[in-house]
Amino acid sequence: MKAQAASQQRAPAAVDFAALPRVRERTDVKLETLPVQAFLSGSEPVLLRGLVADWPEVSMTPAQLLASIGAEASEAPLPFYTAPADACGRVFYNESMNGFNFQRRSGRLRDCCEWLAANADREDAGMLYVGSTAVERWLPDFEAAHPLDLGREPSICSLWLGNRTRIAAHYDFPGNLACVLAGRRRFTLFPPECLMELHIGPLEHTPSGQPISLVDFHAVDEARFPRFAQALERAQVAELDAGDALFIPSMWWHHVEAFAAVNLLINYWWRDSALHLGSPQLALLHAALAIGQLDEKERGPWARMFEQLVFRRDEADWGHLERSDRGVLGEINEAQARQLRQHLAKQLQL
Repeated sequence: MKAQAASQQRAPAAVDFAALPRVRERTDVKLETLPVQAFLSGSEPVLLRGLVADWPEVSMTPAQLLASIGAEASEAPLPFYTAPADACGRVFYNESMNGFNFQRRSGRLRDCCEWLAANADREDAGMLYVGSTAVERWLPDFEAAHPLDLGREPSICSLWLGNRTRIAAHYDFPGNLACVLAGRRRFTLFPPECLMELHIGPLEHTPSGQPISLVDFHAVDEARFPRFAQALERAQVAELDAGDALFIPSMWWHHVEAFAAVNLLINYWWRDSALHLGSPQLALLHAALAIGQLDEKERGPWARMFEQLVFRRDEADWGHLERSDRGVLGEINEAQARQLRQHLAKQLQL
């Protein structure tokens, strides 16, 4: 009977990416003929095929690309990740979830390029991953040589360099334009409403700062993650070659795979709200601490208060107050935001 039950259990299977709907694609968008910003205010992802195909890196061989980056890079040390070959490029937790399956290291960008060049043909080389690295600091001449007017200021330009990697599904609060300059990448995207179907891990203990889906897209454990099938019903896939770009709206979850021995992605982040308003992620962590631990009877009134005071924000509710008297319930300027952060910092020093 045990053998029969075991035979009936389904072995973990990979997501059938080919069966998923494709992200909406445009092939007529060029930097010099149509403003990119026309596509950066929507609520759905868009694949902009060939958007940066004219950038010189796109036509370079991997060896030429790595040599070029290494020659232009600053000498400042930068953080990067390494993992053994048996991690299969997956950036994730360790088995006990008290740590991670990679090592955080520090070194020069030039050294990372040299390692990738020396190990490009080795299947057993393991993973090297340079992620979310400020282009302004480590490739200071790049942005001037690659003008891209997003119509949004300020924006942050970041570099992602490495060999074959698998990055778990996660979200970013800023809007994102991801441009592939070398290699090939596959993005599997989910709308924000798929939060609970993606079976996320801890909020505060994460590989790179954002909570991630615990589902291995290459070996889905359906018993442990039963709602993931519902997320796949709303998934979209985009496959990018060098020269292509992908617009990812704010808060969309995205699982990212890089397939070549050398992959380079440059992305631009921006937010439509003022920087001085701070990070919603930090507010979420504090709410989990201060409210999430209350019992259901106590949480209920706070849920209604948040709905009315934070999420609803209906002008009709506040006609009894002059705008100048509304405090944090009104518009918050930079000086007020600074004072409020100072107040919160003082109160949090328990």
